[in-house]
This record gives sequence, C-alpha cells and structure tokens, in this order.
Amino acid sequence: MRIASTISDSIVDGPGLRFTVFTQGCAHACPGCHNPETHDIAGGHEERVETLAELMGSNPLTGGLTLSGGDPFLQAADCAALAKIAHAQGKDVWTYTGYTWEAVLTAGRPDWRALLEETDVLVDGPFVREKKSYAARFRGSTNQRLIDVKKSLEAGAVVLWEQRDHLAHFTVPES
Repeated sequence: MRIASTISDSIVDGPGLRFTVFTQGCAHACPGCHNPETHDIAGGHEERVETLAELMGSNPLTGGLTLSGGDPFLQAADCAALAKIAHAQGKDVWTYTGYTWEAVLTAGRPDWRALLEETDVLVDGPFVREKKSYAARFRGSTNQRLIDVKKSLEAGAVVLWEQRDHLAHFTVPES
C-alpha cells in the first residue's frame, strides 16, 4: 500500500482517539487542499497492510481507523483489507474521499464497494475552498457530508451520521 504517512493518536479525523492513514495519490487536486503532498501517485512510500494493522493495534486506547489521503479509493482493495482488520480489532472506520457517495455507488467497481462496506462513516465530496469552515466538524468544507454507510445502504438513500453521546449511559449517584 502506498502511503504518505500515519498518525497514531489523531483526535481530529473522527471521534475519539484514531489511527489515521494518509494514502498517497489523489486525482481531485482540490484548490486549497491541506494535504497537497499526497496528490502524486508515485510519492510517499510503500507499507504493508499487516504492518499498518500492527501499528493500529499497538495502542489499546485507539478506538478507530481513519483512511484519508490522498484518496483511499485509489487503493480501495488495500484500504478495505486494513478496514476489515480494524473491525476485527473492535475499531470503527472512517473514510475520507473527494468522490461523492453517488459516484462511489455507481462506479461499478468491486474494490470500491468492498471499501464502502468496510466503512462506518464516509466523508464524501471534494474540498471546496469557498465553503471552508472550521465549524464543519470533521470536515474541511460544508459541502462534504458525514454519511452513516450502513444506514444509508439499508435505506437506499443518504443517512447522515449523528454522533452518539458516549457519556449517556453514565449516571451520577445522588447524595
């Protein structure tokens, strides 16, 4: 798998502590992209999926895998394999792509479908500099959507991800 880099303890690429893989190669070249060094398909370096899986599993506090880029769909088969391992480790998977949900669904590519089915939340759409917003949680621009993949596939329509309150099950004892 060709990657630009990894971050072992990201808190900005999805909820909780995440292992983030920045894949190498992107055909979108969005103006203002914050990762332009990932665009060249020949850049970065090769890394084995198994090595990335070991790194991802080495921190018991890591709750999720984020596949970013570049664009993970350019290496969909390897990304799907890593995502499957993440699920086996009890982690959730977020995938960022410059493609829209609709484009991924209609591409007719089994490797893209495999990655989609191993993704819990898809952050879709190109970065649009004019729609950049620091208030757009986990996104660079407001046109990008946080899509709950499982619910969307079941519904046959886009269902946006809603963050659950991870503290909702805790109760404070009365004095």
